[in-house]
Amino acid sequence: MDNAGWVSVLPPVLAIVLAIWSKQVILSLFAGIWIGFTVLSGFNPLTGLTAGLDGVVNVFSDPADTRVLIFTLIIGALIATIEHSGGVRGFVYFLETRRWVHNGRRAQLLAWVTGLVIFIESNITLLVAGAISRPLFDRYRVSREKLAYIIDSTSAPVCIMIPINAWGAVVVGLVASTGVADPLGTFIAAIPYNLYAIFAILLSGGMILLNFDFGPMKAAEQRTRQGQLLWPGALPLVDVSAETPAPEEASAAVPSAALMAVPILAMILMMPIGMYLTGDGSITQGSGSVSILWAVCFALFASWVMILAGRKSTVSDLMVVFMKGAGALLPISAILLLALALGDVANLLGTGNYVANVVGDNIPAVWLAPLIFLTSAFIAFSVGSSWGTFAIMIPIAIPIAATLGLSIPLFLAAAMSGAIFGDHASPISDTTVVASMASATDHIDHVRTQLPYALLAAAFATAGFFLLGFTS
Repeated sequence: MDNAGWVSVLPPVLAIVLAIWSKQVILSLFAGIWIGFTVLSGFNPLTGLTAGLDGVVNVFSDPADTRVLIFTLIIGALIATIEHSGGVRGFVYFLETRRWVHNGRRAQLLAWVTGLVIFIESNITLLVAGAISRPLFDRYRVSREKLAYIIDSTSAPVCIMIPINAWGAVVVGLVASTGVADPLGTFIAAIPYNLYAIFAILLSGGMILLNFDFGPMKAAEQRTRQGQLLWPGALPLVDVSAETPAPEEASAAVPSAALMAVPILAMILMMPIGMYLTGDGSITQGSGSVSILWAVCFALFASWVMILAGRKSTVSDLMVVFMKGAGALLPISAILLLALALGDVANLLGTGNYVANVVGDNIPAVWLAPLIFLTSAFIAFSVGSSWGTFAIMIPIAIPIAATLGLSIPLFLAAAMSGAIFGDHASPISDTTVVASMASATDHIDHVRTQLPYALLAAAFATAGFFLLGFTS
C-alpha cells in the first residue's frame, strides 16, 4: 500500500505522542507498529496485532539488520568485559599519574580531551572523565557543574559521530531500513553536517580556552572559587565520600591501562580491514554492517586473550560477564528491533513519500532541515531518549530528502543533531543523569547551568541548517 494518504502518518505520530505521554519508548514503538499493520490489514486490530508481531520477527530476515542487532549486544559484552578486567580503572590511574594537570584550566582540558578519546559508549565516557577529573576540579576550585557540562558535551556528541560504536550501529541500521544503498557511507557523509554535536564540542572547548562563563554557570564558578563546592541545600547524586578509595582498594595492584586501550585500538583497526576484505580490495565498496560486527568481535577477542593470558579470570567467569553485558544493552537492542520494524511498516504505507509530498508543497526547502532538527529536539527533550528519537525521525527524514531530491546526509544529520540536543537539554535523559552522578553534583543544578550553553549551540545549529538548506 503505497498510497495510504494521511493515514500513513498514524504509526509515527502515535509512537511520538505515546512516547511523550508515557516516557515508554519500547511500548510506544510497538503501538506504532500495531496501528501500521492494522491499517494494512483493513483496519482489523486483531489481524494488525498478529501481523505486527510477524513484522517484528521479519526484521531478522534482513542479514544487515540482524548483524546490527547482534553488534548491539556484543558491544554491551565488550564494555562489561573491559570493566571486569579493570581496564577502566587502569586507564583512569594512568591519566591521573601523568602529572599533566597543575591548574584549573588543565583540569578542564583533561576532562574535555578524555571525552574525545573514549568514544566506545557515552556512559563509559561520562564515568571515566568524571572519575579522573572530579578530584582535580575540587582541588583547583572549578565547579562540579562545569565538569558535568564538559563531560556531557563530549559524550553523546562525540559518540554520535563515530561509526564503530553502538550509536553508529543504531543509526546505520535505521538508515539501511529506509532503503538507502550505502548506509555506512551515508552516515559518514552526514558527520560534517552534524552541527549540534560539532558546536557542542567546540563551544565547551572554547569556554575552557577563553575562561568565559555566563548565566548560572558563572555564579557556580564564583561560588566554587570561594571554597563552596555546592549550593546550600544541593543534593549531589553520589556520596562524595566515595571519592576516597577503601584502604584495601588503594593498596591493590592497579590493572594495566592496556586492558582498555588495546581492545579499543583493535576495534578501530579492524573496521577498515573489514571494509577492505568485504569490498574485494576496495574500502569504499565494503559492507558496513559486516565490518562493524567483525570489529567489535575482534575487540572482544583481544580483551579475552589479554585477560586469560594474565590469568585474571577463567573462561567461565568471562562468559558470565559476557551474558551480563549483553543483557545490559538488551533494552537498546529492543528499541532498535522495534524501530526497524516501524520503519518497515512505514515503508509499506508510503509514510515518507506522503510526508515529503505534503511538506514539499507547503514548506520552502530551506526550512526543512531546521524543521527536522527542531522536531527531533522536541521529541528527545520530552522523551529523554536520543535513540528513541532516532527510531522515529530517521525513517521520516530520509524519505523526505530522497523524494524531494535533497541531500540525504544533511537531513540525516538534522535528525541526529536534534535528538542529541533534546537529549542533552532534557532533565530526564539518562546521559544527563549520569553526567550529574559522575560529577557528584546536584542534578537540577547541572541541568540549569548547562541549558544556556545547549541553547546557544542549538541556535548556531539551527542557523547552520538553514544556510545549508540553500545548498542541498
